[in-house]
Amino acid sequence: MKPTVSKDINRNKLFIISLIALFTSGLSAALRATIAADIQGDYLDSIDLARSTIMIGEILGISFFGFACSLFIASPLLDAIGMARMLFFSALCFIVGTLLVIFADLITTAENIYWYLWSGMLISGIGWGLVEGTTNPLTTTLYPEDKTNRLNILHAWWPAGLVIGGLSGVALSYLGLSWKIQFSLVLLPSLVYAFMVIGVKFPLTERAASGVSMKEMLTEIVRQPSFFIWLGAMLLTAASELAPGQLVDLVLTRTVGMDGILLLVYVSGLMFVMRHFSGVILKVISPVGLLWCSCVFAAVGLYLLSIADSPISGLFAATVWGIGVCYMWPTMLATASERYPRGGSFFIGLMGAAGALSINYVLPELGAIFDRAKQEFAGGIEAFSLLKGEELNQALVSAAQTTFQSIAILPLFLLVIFGAVWWNDRSNGGYKPVLVSKNRE
Repeated sequence: MKPTVSKDINRNKLFIISLIALFTSGLSAALRATIAADIQGDYLDSIDLARSTIMIGEILGISFFGFACSLFIASPLLDAIGMARMLFFSALCFIVGTLLVIFADLITTAENIYWYLWSGMLISGIGWGLVEGTTNPLTTTLYPEDKTNRLNILHAWWPAGLVIGGLSGVALSYLGLSWKIQFSLVLLPSLVYAFMVIGVKFPLTERAASGVSMKEMLTEIVRQPSFFIWLGAMLLTAASELAPGQLVDLVLTRTVGMDGILLLVYVSGLMFVMRHFSGVILKVISPVGLLWCSCVFAAVGLYLLSIADSPISGLFAATVWGIGVCYMWPTMLATASERYPRGGSFFIGLMGAAGALSINYVLPELGAIFDRAKQEFAGGIEAFSLLKGEELNQALVSAAQTTFQSIAILPLFLLVIFGAVWWNDRSNGGYKPVLVSKNRE
């Protein structure tokens, strides 16, 4: 049974609202990455130089924890709370979280500023989770016949936010404007979509419109143990895509001889364009086959980023990595929705939450790898603190190489998982989306 969208639902307007909301999430993520080095230099190095990269990793990573928690809690309650309320509250979270980071030094002492920065990023992450928890099920509901393509188009506006955020951050930095002004850009689209949702009618989710109760949705996870394979895969795909993106400016700037954030901007622009053509690719290869090919490019790209030592090699490596991670997140969500439609927004939310929790763990761990590597190269933290000029640059280059090589291993595990699923699908007649139905046969 395939539910239809009521005629009084404005699909185009709702989809545009979703695009702006996800654009805001991407903008916030890009600006977090852009200002990370400034926050570390202004506050964290003076607190604990030996752990400052770990601390900034924790501050950046907590936004993913907020994302995961809000996504996990809100997704099954989406129909009960309402999509409009969810999106409106997400905008408020972006506004409050951004303001807390900007004014942290005015409302607390230097000793406590870590926790205010941490809290601001957490609240922003909650807003991001509410956006994902609403817009993904909304899109699959609005376009049940075209889920994978439409989710890829929706998630093209995440990298669009990264592009605008990255370019704005670089431009404002060159103009000598404070990182606080850069981060305040998040407030503009947040206010826009907050006002757009007022008075607009939203549909029930595909699951609710099909007559599947919330109890049935929640208990579907017991009936579908194979779903845990996809949850595990989501941990690795998210780590391969989002963790390097958050650290690319902080870690790669010295190694490639250009602002690392420009590499993120370039990759994001590539993703924005490519995701609009996912429908063409899916006519040739199944979603699972697309994921397998993505992992090949991601693994190679991450390794190439670890050894890139010039703008040209950096751009080439970023291109390979960008092609690899381009379709991962939206295709994972769409595939879970198509394979387990009775799981509804709950299953989609679990996928997103798993991805975010992965980043929350991986970012501090990558920070720790970077800190250990720079100290080992120098011969200890005291020796590192005395490095200057080319010696300091060599230490940071070595640490960057070690960090990116450590994460390049993750997509290799996914080749085995997606390869097995792809082979199983082909053995059973090919990939076939499952239609949601009220009664089981």
